[in-house]
Amino acid sequence: MSGRTVLAAGPAAQHHGLATALFAGVVLVTLAITLWAGRRTRAAEDFYVGGRAFSPLQNGFALAGDYLSAASFLGITGLIALYGYDGLLYSIGFLVAWLVVLMLVAELVRNCGRYTLADVLAVRMRERRVRAASGSAGLVVTLLYLVAQMVGAGSLVSLLLGTGDGPARSWTIVGVGALMVVYVTVGGMKATTWIQIVKAVLLLCGTAVLTVLVLVRFHGDPAELMRAAARGSGAGDAYLRPGLRYGATATSRLDFISLGLALVLGTAGLPHILARFYTVPTARAARRSTVWTIGLVGCFYLMAIVLGLGAAALVGSAAVRADNPAGNTAAPLLALEATGGGDGTAGLVLFAVISAIAFATILAVVAGLTLASSASFAHDIYARALRRPDGKQVTERQEVSVARLAAVVVGALAIALSLSAQRQNVAFLVGLAFAVAASANLPTLLYTLFWRRFTSRGAVWAVYGGLLPAVLLVVFSPVVSGGPDALVTAVDFHCFPLENPGVVSIPLGFLAGWLGTVTSRTPADPDRYAELEVRSLTGAGAV
Repeated sequence: MSGRTVLAAGPAAQHHGLATALFAGVVLVTLAITLWAGRRTRAAEDFYVGGRAFSPLQNGFALAGDYLSAASFLGITGLIALYGYDGLLYSIGFLVAWLVVLMLVAELVRNCGRYTLADVLAVRMRERRVRAASGSAGLVVTLLYLVAQMVGAGSLVSLLLGTGDGPARSWTIVGVGALMVVYVTVGGMKATTWIQIVKAVLLLCGTAVLTVLVLVRFHGDPAELMRAAARGSGAGDAYLRPGLRYGATATSRLDFISLGLALVLGTAGLPHILARFYTVPTARAARRSTVWTIGLVGCFYLMAIVLGLGAAALVGSAAVRADNPAGNTAAPLLALEATGGGDGTAGLVLFAVISAIAFATILAVVAGLTLASSASFAHDIYARALRRPDGKQVTERQEVSVARLAAVVVGALAIALSLSAQRQNVAFLVGLAFAVAASANLPTLLYTLFWRRFTSRGAVWAVYGGLLPAVLLVVFSPVVSGGPDALVTAVDFHCFPLENPGVVSIPLGFLAGWLGTVTSRTPADPDRYAELEVRSLTGAGAV
């Protein structure tokens, strides 16, 4: 029996017990880590940044774990399997983004901040308005990112159980949402970081094993693999050239430029990534963490290319699309075929292992995202933006309690949004989160660090000037309505032609920050900028 026949028949029926046991094992291990870390989480510093006690190597693995999400393992592999060269472009954007982080923000953010991005801005800005704006943007970005991870979880378990679009997928999303709330409320950053480290090691090892198996099938010849992928894609040589997804029209070419801008610039504005720089003791350690991350992420994306091509060659793009139109299950399906046939025991075991690793990936990333969003609300909005300077100050214990409650609310919102976005590719959904981060957070951060004249009004305008256009353009894009895979299929109200808003919203964020600054009646405080400059470059006064 061929692998494609097994796929059509639903392989999950043959290995339901093994895969379910592995999934349960992943959940039990992560819960054990959470309980262990929860006993060591006492102060706000422990909850938000793990006591700043992690080494550069540990934080590098945790950063890689945060970044290598369902979008990377499931989404990128699926896009390469379906679209070849155009899918590969996603991975390039994700990797190049880390050079921006390394050169521009890693050390400076570590020196200037305490828990969140708003802490950096508040060094020289009026605190309440700026924190309210930055906290709101952080919530939106992390919610979009959470939706992508939870959609990936639904796709995985749907494949595992052979249930298609039935209630099992929806209940999986609900279950992942409940678990992420437990991770954050009980374990905080210590639990989240150790879960990320374990997950990163598992993901890299599992990807390496699958990559070796694919290359062995093609005798170590990448050219033979590419030719087989082109045949399996059904598109012939067009699979290996630009234009299968982007490039057919002027709109699709512009959409690719928009996506590239979002991916390259968005990483430096992601709240859960920036928060990781506070978990190490010094700025030098933050920079070394980033170097480790670049190496780990680079190795992973090289292997992801092999996995995507292998899925097209061994599974076939049509079979991948038939199982999941967005391609989110390409990596687990490849595991069935990589050992020589989907009906063999080895293929079924590898399928279950890869699915469990992908599930661990999702659980780890949603924990980090939920922690970042709850910190944005509790630390920035509740404890500071909503409090008058002359009013009663919030204690650390109260702030952490609110953060835990916020995690529950964020989890509920993420579940509700994920249930309506199950037809979307997870890498594409993450691209939207990157676009919002690049539009709202990055202009504010760069202006704060490098522009002496930047004012509080400029900061607020930069955040909302990037955030609101990005969200509105997404609402009126083909992602939400107007297509068979849109969130809303009953009506068509899209009027913005691009799927990713970055090419419009990112310049608007920078423009709004400049305009708010030059029209501000209150000039920037030169002494506070000098303080920030000295602190960012030397670490003097850093927490």
